[in-house]
Amino acid sequence: MKLRIITYNIHRAIGLDRRFQPERIVKILRDQDADIVLLQEVDDGAPRSKEQDMARELAAELGYPHYAAGHNVSLRKGRYGNATLSRHPIVRERNIDLTIGNLKRRGCQHTAIEIDQGGSSPYRLEVFNLHLGLGSLERQRQAGLLLRSKEFTAVDQHSACIVGGDFNDWLSSLRALFVEGMALNCATDKEKRARTRSLKTYPSFAPRGGLDRIYYRGKLHLVAAEVCRHPLAMVASDHLPVSADFRLQK
Repeated sequence: MKLRIITYNIHRAIGLDRRFQPERIVKILRDQDADIVLLQEVDDGAPRSKEQDMARELAAELGYPHYAAGHNVSLRKGRYGNATLSRHPIVRERNIDLTIGNLKRRGCQHTAIEIDQGGSSPYRLEVFNLHLGLGSLERQRQAGLLLRSKEFTAVDQHSACIVGGDFNDWLSSLRALFVEGMALNCATDKEKRARTRSLKTYPSFAPRGGLDRIYYRGKLHLVAAEVCRHPLAMVASDHLPVSADFRLQK
């Protein structure tokens, strides 16, 4: 069985033209046809996004029967954070606080998703959907918080696990921590001329940085990964979405 996962910082569905047009996000995601969608910068009740519960609206519009929202930042009116949409049941949801001191609130949404393969017991996938900070030291400390969190340490190292989202990691400084410290593989890395480079997703109109990534481990076989080059994606957000296709292993 194959599984497509996509991560996308949608910038509250406010594009580079400063227009709030969630229909562009819907079109992009519909064309990508992912099984599980990891979103960052998702508003709920904020005036700038017409007070929509964007996680609920996007899930309904795209036909995802299951979704969960992890709110990190409270606004004067409304709030925003991460959201996970899924074709398969979400059986557990937690929000891990990754805020460092008085810096902007950040978080990682943990969902457990059960996938029915027709056998006696469903395939369980642990998904961590994060948005890390802008400072290098801040990101290192946030990665450490995730590594030591009870949610992450409770996941068996051989179980299927995804860690994806907006890492804000321009120089791939966190790669060693995620690969060696967490025993993960990076689906969105490519080997080029004997060097490891990340797929470029930011800024959307002329991508130079691989800020958006998908790491994995356990009973997952990577088939392919690619950046979405949909024409609308160049203006719909300041980030491009990136997807990874996996084959589930027993």
